[in-house]
Amino acid sequence: MPATSANLGPGFDAFGLALGLYDELTVIPGGSGVSVEVSGAGAGEVALDESHLVVRAVRAGLDALGVSVPGFVLKCENRVPHGRGLGSSSAAIVGGIAAAYGLAGVELDREHVVALANELEGHPDNVAAAALGGFTTAWVDGGVGRAVRNDPVAELRATVYVPEVKVLTKQARGLLPDAVPHADAAANAGRAALLVTAITSRPGLLMTATEDRLHQEYREPVMPETLALVHKLRGSGWAAVVSGAGPTVLVLDALSGKEIPALPAAPDGWTRHDLAIDPAGVQVWSGEPSTASTRARFDDKTL
Repeated sequence: MPATSANLGPGFDAFGLALGLYDELTVIPGGSGVSVEVSGAGAGEVALDESHLVVRAVRAGLDALGVSVPGFVLKCENRVPHGRGLGSSSAAIVGGIAAAYGLAGVELDREHVVALANELEGHPDNVAAAALGGFTTAWVDGGVGRAVRNDPVAELRATVYVPEVKVLTKQARGLLPDAVPHADAAANAGRAALLVTAITSRPGLLMTATEDRLHQEYREPVMPETLALVHKLRGSGWAAVVSGAGPTVLVLDALSGKEIPALPAAPDGWTRHDLAIDPAGVQVWSGEPSTASTRARFDDKTL
């Protein structure tokens, strides 16, 4: 399952982008309960029982498919950092539902994955990108999460600056006002429309298209260093935004590989990752391939 970045500036709760940083799950059916093993991000912090988010997503997926799998072993190899605005919970939910399809022996229905994942996550932006890959626009229609996928320009790249500190999505969303000025809403609508064009065909517009007046500045009290970095990067001509609810900073560009190093190094206490755009979304393989075989197929499909 790929990491994801939501909002992308003006596309609040609508836009998502799948990134080339991945969590992997292994689910082995058998027995009558669950056994959970976690390595990487979240190890030693998350529940290891039925309350684990992936387990709940697997159960929800199996229920939706009408399939009973009483017990299984779940192994999580997590690379997407938790609580940083890179869609770790969406990866867990989408991965769990996709694993349910694998356990059921049913071909993956990505539209259904988006709808069910939205029920568990509460908003469809990140789950859409995790399920579909690429650049997605998501919405809720009659309570059902839906999304469409677009292909970004081939040269689009993403750089993320990830701080050591976490910010809870609930905390960040709690700072948003109940009402915003009409002028700000109108400005964001225009920038969001422009961003679709910028990402899919005219990346030279990325700087203007990523301007936001609806949510980023309101979150500054809980992530002042994030907003300071966004302002610094934008002041240098980089299309920088808050990734999801933060505190990670996302920079979008479509420059050649030789020009990418012009981006500054990560500040002290932060980590920089230069990532490709994931084109495929969540992937499922059934059977018992060797680790080397799995990784080779994984790399071919997603990178």
